[in-house]
Amino acid sequence: MATEAHGEAGQAVGMPQLDFSTWPNQIFWLLVTLVVIYLVLSKVALPRIAAVLADRKSTITNDLAAAEELKQKAVEAEKAYNEALANARSEAAKIVAQARAEIQKDVDAATAKADAEIAAKAAESERTIAAIRDGAAAAVAEVAREVAVELVAALGAKADADTVTAAVAARLKG
Repeated sequence: MATEAHGEAGQAVGMPQLDFSTWPNQIFWLLVTLVVIYLVLSKVALPRIAAVLADRKSTITNDLAAAEELKQKAVEAEKAYNEALANARSEAAKIVAQARAEIQKDVDAATAKADAEIAAKAAESERTIAAIRDGAAAAVAEVAREVAVELVAALGAKADADTVTAAVAARLKG
């Protein structure tokens, strides 16, 4: 029977959390545990977390300030770069204009020199052509006189050199 009584008592008890006779004891230890957890969190864990959050916030604030400062420096550097670029372009344009002027001056001088050389060679060529023309005209007049004298002689007459020269000169004049 003892076994039966013990079995019934064991079954009647069930889970200790649901036994109303142990609730005051359970509530006491629950409160003690919550107070200990609260004290540990409030004195140890939460100050460390707060310090980490404060460090993080100050780091973020400092990083944002540094980023803003760097951004301003970048804007100033870009402005200086653009000014330097504009100055370099204007300076390059001046240099190009000067180079063009010098090149044009050299080209003009070379053109004038070439024109003078061409004019001198043309004048020399004209003199040479005139000399050749005069020499050819004299040679034609001489050949014409000789031919006229030979023709007159072949025809059986005698021609006088002054008459033949006058006739050839009159004929060559037009």
